[in-house]
Amino acid sequence: MRVVTAGHPAITLGSVDVWRDDEPFPRPAEGSAVTIGAYDGVHRGHQHVIAEVRRVAAAQGLRSVVVTFDRHPASVVRPESAPKQLTDPDQELELLAATGVDATLVIHFDEARSKEPAEEFVREVLVGALNARTIVVGEDFHFGHQRKGNNALLAAMGGELGFTVDGIDLLQRGPEGAVSSTAIRAALSAGDLESAHAMLGRPHEVRGVVGHGDARARDLGFRTANVAIDEDVLLPKDGIYAGWYERPDGATHPTAISLGRRPTFYEHAASSLLEAHLLDFAGDLYGETARVRFVARLRDEQKFDAVDDLVAQMGRDVERARDVLGA
Repeated sequence: MRVVTAGHPAITLGSVDVWRDDEPFPRPAEGSAVTIGAYDGVHRGHQHVIAEVRRVAAAQGLRSVVVTFDRHPASVVRPESAPKQLTDPDQELELLAATGVDATLVIHFDEARSKEPAEEFVREVLVGALNARTIVVGEDFHFGHQRKGNNALLAAMGGELGFTVDGIDLLQRGPEGAVSSTAIRAALSAGDLESAHAMLGRPHEVRGVVGHGDARARDLGFRTANVAIDEDVLLPKDGIYAGWYERPDGATHPTAISLGRRPTFYEHAASSLLEAHLLDFAGDLYGETARVRFVARLRDEQKFDAVDDLVAQMGRDVERARDVLGA
């Protein structure tokens, strides 16, 4: 990390500056209220913490800052079991900007960073770069090499370095426990959109580029956009969904979504395919970046004995999607 007193943000989203740790970063003279985390999904629990950061910053005349990482730390520390992500990097930054925080600092996370002692991270990043006056984290927060950093360590170092620690209770979702990225992944993987969306505070969205497929859906009378999703991003359980397709110009279209391996035509498929049938739309979508939002699960994926039976069911799926979306 290079710490200097001037520089320009990598990007600005709305009124929020986004900085990366390999660029000159302006140390806030007034000090900052800071929170740190992976922030995958920027769900309601994350928003709860960031709201406290903003409240503290406003009360103390500080700059509100989120420190996050350019990849999930688990992808470096334990790649064999790292979870798929709820948001891609660009989407995560957009969601963080929407919280109203003043700035986001993106830390490059690699093997060297994973072996950095927690104390060094506090001195280099939180105090050295950000001039932290208050650090706001959840009660179960851990960081640094072997996750040895925690609220107790922060409190001890704060007495020496001049910052306080605000450890807040995690946002609960009822008897099931706290709102968390792990719980959201479990709900999506089970096809439970209702629970996932309640924790996210919005419909689950994935993004990808529209490519060419085998034209089967078009031959069946339902033209679809085949959206290629990054393999690191989590898709819901295979099935048929109602949702929305947003084009690069912001135009949004009601959509019937097929997510799966098309068992009527293929005995074995290497991976699931996301096909979006935009209702009442006939334009060219090839090559554009789509945002697909899942609203409701309509049914499980099914293998049909006859193609005509599949076509009839696709027609019913489209009409049900239309009803669900009010389209």
